[in-house]
Amino acid sequence: MTGISDLGTLLAGLRPEPDPTRYGFVTAERALLAPYADTALMIFHEREGTTLILPWQEAVAADLDPVFPCRRITLAIHSSLEAVGFMAHVAAALAAESIGCNPVAGYFHDHVFVPEDRLGDALAALKALARANGREFD
Repeated sequence: MTGISDLGTLLAGLRPEPDPTRYGFVTAERALLAPYADTALMIFHEREGTTLILPWQEAVAADLDPVFPCRRITLAIHSSLEAVGFMAHVAAALAAESIGCNPVAGYFHDHVFVPEDRLGDALAALKALARANGREFD
């Protein structure tokens, strides 16, 4: 099942869906990863260390010192991993409202992590982007 790569279709079909869970970014040594494999939304290995996105409360309970209290917004349209410009438009819409974001691409959808206290503003900005490209919301 391949995703959509046409930018116009992606922007017009964009349906931002907020996740109710509060997340945080943590870094941990690989040896400590096993307990979090099932609950981490992302595990990414870099030269300097390993980054995990975990539910905030789980990270705090494990003394992992989470940073960036955030919420995930799923961009609910099956975007191709090779789509060009989609995330650039999403990031630009958020930047226009002074909202930082951390994007993550999954196989089926793109996701953006936004500051928890800006979730409402981020959803409004993304819906405005979709509306500007022909999307209607109920």
